[in-house]
Amino acid sequence: MKNIGIFGLGLIGGSMGLALRHTGRYRVFGTDRNPEHLRKALDRGLADAELRPEDIAQMDGIILAVPADVLPGLARRVLDQINPQAWVFDTGSVKNPVIEAVQDHPRRGRFVAAHPIAGTEYSGPEAAFAGLFNGKINILCNPGDSDADALDAVTSLFEHDLGMDVYHLDAALHDVHIAYVSHLSHVSAFTLGKTVLDVEHDQHNIFLMAGSGFASTVRLAKSSPDTWTPVLLQNRRALLPVLKTYGQNLKLFIDLLEKEDAAGLHRLLGDINRIGQIIDRITRKHGKQ
Repeated sequence: MKNIGIFGLGLIGGSMGLALRHTGRYRVFGTDRNPEHLRKALDRGLADAELRPEDIAQMDGIILAVPADVLPGLARRVLDQINPQAWVFDTGSVKNPVIEAVQDHPRRGRFVAAHPIAGTEYSGPEAAFAGLFNGKINILCNPGDSDADALDAVTSLFEHDLGMDVYHLDAALHDVHIAYVSHLSHVSAFTLGKTVLDVEHDQHNIFLMAGSGFASTVRLAKSSPDTWTPVLLQNRRALLPVLKTYGQNLKLFIDLLEKEDAAGLHRLLGDINRIGQIIDRITRKHGKQ
């Protein structure tokens, strides 16, 4: 059995720990900066035992599933402590900052920059479940900077142990693309939630009038601020231009409605319907998120 250490036992790290334990090929050691999270994770069997600082050098691999602002510094510290044959990967949705942090580290080759694209609007060890990653996509960024054996080991873990499809991508491109296919979605959901709370002061009316469309659109607004505040700040360079375009499109809707331009509005909605073809392909391949 291989020894795996996990920093962060919330939805992502906890689900990985549970899935790896279920294979019977790994003994999982875990830690979390929130002592209550650690207790709950151990009670739920997300890890076999607590990961102590003196255990790090005994691990075959280390998984960093911590908030985006913590990742860069933690990655360097962990690389300082691992044994020379061990590998380390992170699970963050912003790649450039952590890659820049470890780029000049003597053990840079032992680090693999990963982004498993899976999750829910829930957080914490209570939200973890073993099948979270099955059939989903994982992105490995700048794989040429990682040692071949480390890259192979991490790829095998994602493909064979977690059941994910693995793709390679440049880190800068990753951060730009993820800004508009993931981070913008969360900002939109938070904005919609804020708008409804601002204009609808009677919660009973929200319960009465809101249908499944509202629930599915705004569900990401339940996502943890502890997770998403650092993500949005870390990727602000890529996200800000996307948000400005989003604002321009909102202004376009306002203009069409103010002008009562039915033809223009119909044409705009019809053009946007093309996104449905992409969504249908995603749903067929990976299942409904």
